[in-house]
Amino acid sequence: MALPTIDYYKILCAHFEENGNPEIAAAQAKYMRDKFTFYGLKSPERRLIAKTVFQDIGWPTTEQLPELLALAWKDEHRDWQLLGLDILVKQMKKVDRDFIHIFEKLIVTKSWWDTVDMLAGKLVANHFQRFPDMMPEFPNKWMDSDNMWLQRSAIIFQLKYRDKTDIDLLLGYILRLKDSKEFFIQKAAGWALREYSKRNWEVVLDFIEEHELAPLTKREGLKWMKSKGVL
Repeated sequence: MALPTIDYYKILCAHFEENGNPEIAAAQAKYMRDKFTFYGLKSPERRLIAKTVFQDIGWPTTEQLPELLALAWKDEHRDWQLLGLDILVKQMKKVDRDFIHIFEKLIVTKSWWDTVDMLAGKLVANHFQRFPDMMPEFPNKWMDSDNMWLQRSAIIFQLKYRDKTDIDLLLGYILRLKDSKEFFIQKAAGWALREYSKRNWEVVLDFIEEHELAPLTKREGLKWMKSKGVL
């Protein structure tokens, strides 16, 4: 029987505090431009602690996920948001279709590339494959928003779709944001183009040559082709 959600949170907090390393925490904060506080746990250690605790006291249920994620995203330590993603990955095939609204909220809360890219590239990607009728409604809505992280998510959620990529949708999104000055948008566009070039480099090359894209987007989009001697 699952414990109350708050108990999972308190028990894990105690273990994280006990095992944290101030020197590692300082280095992690610096790497993330001092946007977040850390306990000082490397990812394998964080995951091992959580796994050991859950094996001892039981795993939270899928129904407890919203409350546990709310606690995780409220916590000042970035470790908790990363742990929330670890838990979501294990439960992503069990959540219902309306969980997309929680994914949206997580994308726009304490946003940075480390959480957004996992949310979009792994969790949202899987969700849209499970519930394909949500496309293109939700990514279109994200593109229409003024939120850079939602727009980045719309561009990168198909990264691992390979031959199932809706390339017209992707290229349309990239064109809509081609004049963006945001680094994370330009980088996302190039990343998406690079990934798709592994499936059909001719389409990507034609697109890059036909449109005035940001230098960063173009450079990233051509990387795979250059590494393979296509260009």
